[in-house]
Amino acid sequence: MPKPPFNLGLRSGTGLRMVLGGLVLLVLLVGAGLAAYFTRDGRSPAKPATAPRSSSPSPDSSAQPGISPTPRVRGALPVPPATHDPIVYAKAAAVALWSYDTRAHPQSELVAGLHRWLTSEKKYADTASVDALVPSPVLWKEMAGNGQYATATANEAHFPASFTRALQADPGAITTAYVYAVTVTGHQSIAWDGAPHGGAESRAVTLAVQCRPSLTCSLVGVLPNVAP
Repeated sequence: MPKPPFNLGLRSGTGLRMVLGGLVLLVLLVGAGLAAYFTRDGRSPAKPATAPRSSSPSPDSSAQPGISPTPRVRGALPVPPATHDPIVYAKAAAVALWSYDTRAHPQSELVAGLHRWLTSEKKYADTASVDALVPSPVLWKEMAGNGQYATATANEAHFPASFTRALQADPGAITTAYVYAVTVTGHQSIAWDGAPHGGAESRAVTLAVQCRPSLTCSLVGVLPNVAP
């Protein structure tokens, strides 16, 4: 397939050099987070809920394949969904992170828009891990010269196996921050002037999502590696 002038998939290097600041703390929080799903509604790990569209988190969104939780319209930035389900929120956040439109927004506007997805609890919000996925102002200007843009879909999302094991090891650590690890897979379609169907690539990312029982979900940050 033809290659875009600039490929903005999740990159290593600068984008992944940041180990989420307090990575050890985040791992502990993420490891505890799944207990919120199993315990706050009186459920046990052996009998998780299976309705991904309910107000309670569900462990598997495979019943909603190929959807784009936050469809992009030229001139509009994705808006965080008001949900208590970390799976639904993570899929929407992944779509937002994989999407951009240099024809409609300056780089600073995209950054500000993505910051609105982050938790308001500053000690947990890892702004740098989100900023690392946005091209620099110089690169953005070059991309805009080619009219480059990308849309995305999130096909599947799940709690990683390591996350589940951490829960089983210490289910009582849930109330610290209600942070969930969610791995999302999907596709990103990139286009530019002269190539409206430039090409599509598979994407995968593991996000840390905070869903306190009394609040709707928000993004904590992007983990440096994809957790299966």
